[in-house]
Amino acid sequence: MPQQQLIVAKKLSVDFAGAESNVASSLARLGHQCHFVSKLPSNPLADHAIASLNQYGISTQHMLRGGERIGTYFIELGSSIRPSRVVYDRAYSAIAQINEKEFDWPQIFASKQHFHLSGILPALSEQCAFESIKAVKIAREMGLTVSFDLNYRRSLWRDSSVARDYFSQILAHSTLAFGNAGVMQDVFDFTPKSNDSVTAAQEIGVYLLEQFGVDAAITQRVHHSANQNTLRGFYIHGADVTASTDLTVDILDRLGTGDAFAAGILHGIQQCWEKDKIVQFANAAFALSHTCYGDQNWLNEAEIMAVAEGNISGHIIR
Repeated sequence: MPQQQLIVAKKLSVDFAGAESNVASSLARLGHQCHFVSKLPSNPLADHAIASLNQYGISTQHMLRGGERIGTYFIELGSSIRPSRVVYDRAYSAIAQINEKEFDWPQIFASKQHFHLSGILPALSEQCAFESIKAVKIAREMGLTVSFDLNYRRSLWRDSSVARDYFSQILAHSTLAFGNAGVMQDVFDFTPKSNDSVTAAQEIGVYLLEQFGVDAAITQRVHHSANQNTLRGFYIHGADVTASTDLTVDILDRLGTGDAFAAGILHGIQQCWEKDKIVQFANAAFALSHTCYGDQNWLNEAEIMAVAEGNISGHIIR
């Protein structure tokens, strides 16, 4: 992640992240027991990645080792009118080249309550897509709830229709979907008719419910510049939509912020909070994550709840 543009960068700083691991780290920080499942090569770089998960208390007991390389991506932070840029280098990674039956899903899911995955995994290879579908089927058969983040990365897919097919099969076995209006348009060719944000979120939720039988949690982002956004979250249960208040943030790093929102929603559901409290908390986590460098965060419940309850002064805490 250089401070300069990639085309002229002389050095890079190293961090470890990914959609599912970002959610796991946030949930672990919020007090949940989390397990991370993937495949990494046997080399020092992969060892470092595993250690970065373990520092949050995330279990890696189901991690497979093997293959030749760890998938990487390079982040060029934007500024003002210049957007941030992500360049992926994930071809032929260990996880992309997994074989059938490498993961023992019944053993992995034993005594677990919830399974979360994102749309990035099925984009990596055909076998990753098949494993994603198989995993959610087994998870539901074993009584787990399943959340699926509709992360759609155009550069990782050869065609959006392929993503639609795989996403639809995964959603058919999910209980909760995360997304936004952009991914609904890109993948499902669905655009809300209303210009009102609450009604538009409700339209998305009704579409996902009618098509796949899932609840939905939706983010909305109004871009003022690469450095300032206004954020809002929605939690849709059936046709009932609950909206957060708007939060405007000056951005240090926006990568991984949607994962903080997802973790906030999942945490609130696990805590059996009222829907308004869930979505206010999730949007606060979403907003605060923009103020921290790195995809993973160390925000605790009290810090997030303070913002959710309206403490956005930014005054020094002594």
